[in-house]
Amino acid sequence: MILDAQPDIEVVGQAADGRRAVELARRLRPDVCLFDIRMPGLDGIEATRRLAGPDVADPLAVVVITTFDLDEYVYAALRAGARGFLLKNAGSELLSQAVHAAARGDALIAPSVTARLLGAFAHAGPASPSARPAEPLTAREEEILAAVARGRTNGEIADELHISLSTVKSHIASLMTKLDARNRVEIAMWAYETNRVRS
Repeated sequence: MILDAQPDIEVVGQAADGRRAVELARRLRPDVCLFDIRMPGLDGIEATRRLAGPDVADPLAVVVITTFDLDEYVYAALRAGARGFLLKNAGSELLSQAVHAAARGDALIAPSVTARLLGAFAHAGPASPSARPAEPLTAREEEILAAVARGRTNGEIADELHISLSTVKSHIASLMTKLDARNRVEIAMWAYETNRVRS
């Protein structure tokens, strides 16, 4: 109902359980899937893994929402490939922003969990599968890596480092290649897991 009320968002499918949600998503190929952590039949984390996980050839963008502000849920959802994580009390504006961010290939995580998210989960979660980048990072890439890990937008990074937006995008694309990361969340998680950045 909230999303349908947005003029630039169209809800193309709804499902009563996780299995049906995965089937519908595979058939409809929406720009973004919105899953609850707790769904009958198949929970939101497993549904996310099936549509956006590391082994999925053509992953879909997934945003996970929950009433449960628990560290293990956030960590598991992001590990499964989610591009966003929100609490149900986030409000319509933040929900809309998360859907738009996911559609653009960006990530949006509820502000209430962002502060502790990456640092805490990186130390509690499994070690990064790739502790060393494919190629060494340049000094500028290290700066951008740290900024991404702290949740800065491309525009904020450009302003902070006095470089153009296209240069930021180019460096982020390079980081994704070197780190074998599929999105900004994975870049940030790698930064914390390898102790490049501390919370």
